[in-house]
Amino acid sequence: MELEPTNGECITIGQLKIRYLIDGAASGMFELTVPPGAHVPPPHSHSNNEESIYCLEGVLRCAVGDEVRDLKPGDWGHTPRGVTHGFSNPHDQVARALVILTPDIGAQYFRDIAQVVNAAGGSDPARIVEIMARYGLVLSPLKPAKRAD
Repeated sequence: MELEPTNGECITIGQLKIRYLIDGAASGMFELTVPPGAHVPPPHSHSNNEESIYCLEGVLRCAVGDEVRDLKPGDWGHTPRGVTHGFSNPHDQVARALVILTPDIGAQYFRDIAQVVNAAGGSDPARIVEIMARYGLVLSPLKPAKRAD
């Protein structure tokens, strides 16, 4: 299957913005925008995907396994399949990053999550977990985050 451009469709999930650039079976690519203090997905792993992230703007805090790093423009990180990871923006400016998933999870995952998170009356955590599981994402037990240096 060839990669399909998505015409830059922007999917809003709460305060996060996902602009899918390539939606395809081999790899998918999207731009992630994270405002300061935004609510972010809980720590999780991917059963079927590896993830690479490249910081474009601002500073994005990324946790992969037991390592926590603040990615600045030009920095990148990689999360192997099955490794717990997460991100946040505890800084004072918007962070933007390019994210590549291999194989792609697909833009539909983000559309499905957005529908639940943005629902009137608040999101349904059980429904979010069900969607995550359907796409091979596994919630991880919460651990206190180490301080980034």
